[in-house]
Amino acid sequence: MEKPERERAESAARQAAAQLTAQDIRGVALTWVDNAGISRVKAVPTARLAHAARRGVGASPSFDVFLVDDSSVTSRHIGGPDGDLRLFPDLDRLTVLAAQPGWAWAPVDRYEQDDTPYAACQRQFARRMADAAAARGMRLSMGFETEWVVTHANGHEPPRYACSGPAYGMTRVIELSDYLREVLDALTAQRVDVLQIHPEYSLGQFEVSVAPSDPVGAADLSVLVRETIRAVSARHGLDASFAPVVEPGGVGNGAHLHLSLWQDERNLCRGGDGPYGMTAECEAFLAGVVRELPALLALGAPTPASYLRLEPSRWAGVFQCWGLEAREAALRFITGAPDDAEGANAEVKCFDGAANPYLVTGAVVAAGLAGLDEGLRLPPPAAGDPALTGGHPRLPTSLAESLEHFQGSALLRTALGDPLFEAIAAVRAGEVKLFEGLAPKDIAAATRGRY
Repeated sequence: MEKPERERAESAARQAAAQLTAQDIRGVALTWVDNAGISRVKAVPTARLAHAARRGVGASPSFDVFLVDDSSVTSRHIGGPDGDLRLFPDLDRLTVLAAQPGWAWAPVDRYEQDDTPYAACQRQFARRMADAAAARGMRLSMGFETEWVVTHANGHEPPRYACSGPAYGMTRVIELSDYLREVLDALTAQRVDVLQIHPEYSLGQFEVSVAPSDPVGAADLSVLVRETIRAVSARHGLDASFAPVVEPGGVGNGAHLHLSLWQDERNLCRGGDGPYGMTAECEAFLAGVVRELPALLALGAPTPASYLRLEPSRWAGVFQCWGLEAREAALRFITGAPDDAEGANAEVKCFDGAANPYLVTGAVVAAGLAGLDEGLRLPPPAAGDPALTGGHPRLPTSLAESLEHFQGSALLRTALGDPLFEAIAAVRAGEVKLFEGLAPKDIAAATRGRY
């Protein structure tokens, strides 16, 4: 970032700090998400926000090779005790945290000490991919569904769920109405546009959907929504788990990604001559995503626990196919109502809450742009449950298998760049080894409190 930009950021941060101080905000949490999908943080007193905007906040690059249990591995470019980075808050995303009195939040971009962009910054990767779409005259509208399971705190083993009502049942809303109201209140106070909130299938499970944004903004919102739910849960003496599974055998928590492709103000997912009204550009983009799904799974389903969730006939999207409103396909296409220009979109169903959302949005854009550049076409759509009808390949059934596809993806290596690509591969290999030989219940127990 150039010196004048830093000076402007410092001036804006000084004004923001004055406003925060007037609201009795004492500290600002500055977050990024590592390659294991854990939100990491450095915090500064509000009075130091301007300094952070001008000089950054120090943090080791070693976080990019941390595993889910906080052990670490090394890669060719990243690892070990040496080196330091600077974290710069994105003041456009600065948010007063409604469920954490006295605190504000901002996501960060990470830079080298010489002020050059850090090659393994996942947030800047997502921005690069959004810029690559813009260079082709396209923009992406994206949004995550956030699923979580609510249990009583204090580490009960097995977990003790905070409500007992049936799947999708109004009983759950009644049982936890005060809690859910506070989740809504906090998100609304933070200017998060909530589309819906409801009970989900698994015991104690809920889902919230928020309005779409650009690829970076969607990932930022994913982090903010999760940490807000976590804070509200703590205030109620509850735990919120976004882990792929809380107990093996259940449906688990997805983090489905909705996306639509736009040119100016036109939604390219409708009004065309392709399947179900897609334009040729939309079809090619989605075909690129479907083609790359086995490798994308190493980013969107990044832990051995993910593969306890990815079972057929559970609406997890475990087959490499697409279909109209097909909830068993990895990519579900949605036409939307005729009078809803924004309603047509696609949903990637095989991703979960252990994923780094910046890696997911950026990599999906990279895969889609490759399909667009090559003019790909979608295969025939799936219908029903592919586990019963057959005819569609199964996606990888283990992290080791998806890692093989990832390591063989020249597309993703080029998009991510060697430092980030190899750090991700090292983390995935480390987690394969970390959980090797463990029973499913032990894998679930080791991860449910980390996400």
